[in-house]
Amino acid sequence: MAKKSKNNGKSVAKKGGPLTFMGWRRENGRVGVRNHVIILPLDDLSNAACEAVANNIKGTMALPHAYGRLQFGEDLELHFRTLIGTGANPNVAAVVVIGIEDQWTKRVVDGIKKTGKPVMGFGIEGHGDIATVAKASYVAKEYVQWASELPREECDISELWVSTKCGESDTTTGLASCPTVGNMYDKLIPRGIYGVFGETSEITGAEHLARARAINKAVGDKWMKVWQSYQDDVIEAHKTDDLSDSQPTKGNIAGGLTTIEEKALGNLEKIGRECKYIDVLLPAEAPRKGAGLYYMDTSSAAAECVTLMAAGGYVVHTFPTGQGNVIGNPIVPVIKISGNPKTIRTMGEHVDVDVSGILRRDMTIPQAGDALIDMIVRTANGRLTAAEALGHREYVMTKLYRSA
Repeated sequence: MAKKSKNNGKSVAKKGGPLTFMGWRRENGRVGVRNHVIILPLDDLSNAACEAVANNIKGTMALPHAYGRLQFGEDLELHFRTLIGTGANPNVAAVVVIGIEDQWTKRVVDGIKKTGKPVMGFGIEGHGDIATVAKASYVAKEYVQWASELPREECDISELWVSTKCGESDTTTGLASCPTVGNMYDKLIPRGIYGVFGETSEITGAEHLARARAINKAVGDKWMKVWQSYQDDVIEAHKTDDLSDSQPTKGNIAGGLTTIEEKALGNLEKIGRECKYIDVLLPAEAPRKGAGLYYMDTSSAAAECVTLMAAGGYVVHTFPTGQGNVIGNPIVPVIKISGNPKTIRTMGEHVDVDVSGILRRDMTIPQAGDALIDMIVRTANGRLTAAEALGHREYVMTKLYRSA
């Protein structure tokens, strides 16, 4: 059941007391809230071998995907950044990488190895699937047994990295669930967490507002350059005469959003009233300027965006939805927030935090923000999100252009 707030409007983040969770501290000092051992394919040709290993060794998880062959340039760099970032994420204890050939497999292994966590790679060429699966399975068994004994430790809330992206938005999203996330950020960013938002195309019509939320002019100009590039190279270059095929989506329109400008204004509610973003990240890029709110250049497609943010190092994802979105992720728990009473009634099994009381005026936005913070802490402590319980593990790579 979706959880309602019972704190009478008192901010759990501003009471001054400690706010802690039990997490796994990794070799590089980062803290994770899950303890996965993943079997990571370099490319689409290696999916079958990875899934065979995961079938052999219970407690491991394969992350099949569709790409990795004949990519080049920035598209290839993004592919490596996503794979390495996925393996490096603190929610991952150890990694087995399998690729069709050794050189690119080693590049992924070497990138993950910088975190200090256990990782080993296997190439299929010259060995075949059966031998590769056998060797990788022995290593995966050692990793999962080792990971099963890793202890949790108490950590301050400041060690959490919390990302956000909304989906299946409607008129309730900008009024309830997105402001709930914004209130959470207004309370937790000052306490030292890392945050991130994105969805470049979805800020169209509110780009002047997004630019003004930068920490300074240089960062605002950097953001504007990213937004304009997306408009020129993606939207304008490939749009049809009916943008309702994409922005806003058919679901958005059915939910009462008639223009991308309306959708954009609701989207920006996710960054609250007080936060300013301190840098603009490439897709799947890890932040490097310390604690605070960041912007990541992503598409608005749910699975792509969450995958990129997980690769950037974020360990909990908050997902406001209106019409109802079922998105999950293999390594990062995705917390769903909705203020739409119909969605709570018809898709309640997908919702973790019910903020429909905002629309009925029996819940304030600060109360909703506190309910979300409570759910973030509970999730960090081990509560399965609705998406995890329902088996949603959408792992989708972002591709910039056709392969060679």
